[in-house]
Amino acid sequence: MPGVFQLPLGEIVDEARQAHDAGLQAVLLFGIPEKKDEHASGAYAENGVVQKALRAIKEKCPDVVAMTDVCLCEYMSHGHCGVTRIDGDHFHVLNDQTVDLLVKTALSHAQAGADMVAPSDMMDGRIGAIREALDMNGFAETGIMSYAAKFASVFYGPFREAAESPPQFGDRRSYQMDSANADEALREVGLDIDEGADIVMIKPALPYIDILWRVRERFRKPTAVYHVSGEYAMIKAAAEKGIVEERAAALEIMTSLKRAGADIIVTYWARELAKWISA
Repeated sequence: MPGVFQLPLGEIVDEARQAHDAGLQAVLLFGIPEKKDEHASGAYAENGVVQKALRAIKEKCPDVVAMTDVCLCEYMSHGHCGVTRIDGDHFHVLNDQTVDLLVKTALSHAQAGADMVAPSDMMDGRIGAIREALDMNGFAETGIMSYAAKFASVFYGPFREAAESPPQFGDRRSYQMDSANADEALREVGLDIDEGADIVMIKPALPYIDILWRVRERFRKPTAVYHVSGEYAMIKAAAEKGIVEERAAALEIMTSLKRAGADIIVTYWARELAKWISA
């Protein structure tokens, strides 16, 4: 992923300030802890990496809208998005136990200053549980951007390597969505809206642009799309080989996502796009 780096805490404030100065509306934080375990304890630790980053950003750059990824994969020693149980040759992700940890994580982010939390795990019922916990603890104004239709995709590979979170066994198809099942995507989005999601997200972007269109047309809810690492890396590789011109390709892709109904686009090109558009 050319141009994408893991940033130490000492640089996160400058990065957030530069993003704000470039005209970006928000930053979305992902954390990589020093240690991982089977309880994802770094995800909800008071002095976890994301919690520290949030406090630093809000102290030095209070106008930056800080959003946080709420998932456990980066903090789990096995790389899955939840608590697992292994039965012989099979493994299971335990939904309810995972939701309990996601709630703790989201609440810890809100306490550290997050303006919006973004659950990306695809566990059932987590939006309602997080909304209830936030409301009960004085964070009714903290928004939820739900990864409502997150597909089991081949395009996540570069991010998993960058975030040091590839699964150590099995895969994520038991809790992420089948790429062929559009009807399930609409059901999942509807459930998350009913549970209190303020924004719904489709992930990945271009392979699911039809889902983006259908979700925006059916629900008329603020809709985000995540142009993921594999999609980004493909254009970077093609540009390096002289197959496409990077700026033109990126602008065409982003235009297509807006045309399909995206109100918010999460992309690794964000700062470059801000410069290209304003030029």
